[in-house]
Amino acid sequence: MPMTMLNATHNPDLLCWEPTANGDTDFPIQNLPFGRFRRPGRGPQGGVAIGDKIVDLAALLELELLKGDAEAAARAGAGDDLLPLLRLGNGPASALRARLSDLLSEGGASGLREAAGRVLVAQADVEMLLPTTVRQFSDMCVSTFHIGRRNGNDDRGQPICPPVFRTLPVGYDGRASSIVVSGTPVHRPNGTWQESFNAGDLAFGPEPRQDYELEVGLWFGGEGNSRGQPLSMAQASDALFGMCLLNDWSSRGIQFWETMLGPFLGKSMATTISPWIVTVEALAPFRVPAFARPAGDPPVPAHLNETGDQQAGGFDIALTSRLQTKTMRGAGVSAQAICKTNFRHMYWTFAQMVAHHASNGCSLAAGDLLGSGTCSGPEMAEAACLAESLVAGSVKLDNGETREWLEDGDTIVLEGRAMRDGYASIGFGKASGQIIPAPDWPT
Repeated sequence: MPMTMLNATHNPDLLCWEPTANGDTDFPIQNLPFGRFRRPGRGPQGGVAIGDKIVDLAALLELELLKGDAEAAARAGAGDDLLPLLRLGNGPASALRARLSDLLSEGGASGLREAAGRVLVAQADVEMLLPTTVRQFSDMCVSTFHIGRRNGNDDRGQPICPPVFRTLPVGYDGRASSIVVSGTPVHRPNGTWQESFNAGDLAFGPEPRQDYELEVGLWFGGEGNSRGQPLSMAQASDALFGMCLLNDWSSRGIQFWETMLGPFLGKSMATTISPWIVTVEALAPFRVPAFARPAGDPPVPAHLNETGDQQAGGFDIALTSRLQTKTMRGAGVSAQAICKTNFRHMYWTFAQMVAHHASNGCSLAAGDLLGSGTCSGPEMAEAACLAESLVAGSVKLDNGETREWLEDGDTIVLEGRAMRDGYASIGFGKASGQIIPAPDWPT
């Protein structure tokens, strides 16, 4: 299977002449993620994050410092939508990252540093947007620890999951129109729910058990597959363009009552994502083997079993969810960590999820977004949603407040950082959203 290999852009000794890209930042020169932004009074445009700045790709093109695939990728990404860049796929994006790495590094090519005032834009001065209008959205469920948290362990000491879970990546088709960028307020939904889980009278009104889910999102790139044609594991790997953080807001009262065919209104209120697409190439140093299947689990299905993917199909990404209440915000208290976990706990790899998604001939294309499912680990401190945390009781905050479910005014902030000895760590930015009251029912 073609795997993204290490190259000069991953050199941990590289420093950038832009000082904010050196030191403790999500966006050092080794990252260079793609995003879409808008200056006041201007339309959307594409750029690349470096420290606390953005490389304006349209302004960069005016300097005539790019050629070949690098220039083609910059032109595809410079407009008001990143979809053309995603359609080009990993090759041209890699060429642009390589050229930008050279132009931004100390001692690298000249031309950009001298024009920094024209090309670099402060992130604080712009509005970040969704990279593109999401074409299709699907969400998976691939952590044994998430699905088994409330079920306990079997006689092997492994989380109890439905039989299907260990035979294929389970997922559902979500609502693409509900995807929102970090910072967008999220209305508590109205819906139908029971007074308590699986018991009590039915009621209709504002959701009483509002939850979040800490996930990683995958952006598809390249040509995709025609309807009716499956993807091999090698083709699925090639379709992995980049990743973001993803909060699959979950209305548990609505979800538990409605679930007969699968999630519907309990999941379609909103899905918050971080604005930057961190490329799979930038994440190459942080690849790890696929999740080690415990003895007694079914073997990996043949169509999802590929040597390269088993050796390096996972990603070591430290993930954190933080909660800030209205009281904390009023007192100037920062959001408090309520979960620290890692993406390497996923039972299935992203390539396996993509290959399975297309196995029945479902058409996948650039601009599609796939959620990993809740990224819970084996310990209670790694419970990546409140429904799991409740197994051990209410979440206790340092200011004395407690939470079983999210209240109006609560803000959830997701963070992610890929770290490995010998390499520069890279991050994703934040995926943040605040719960605001349910709207009044129309009359």
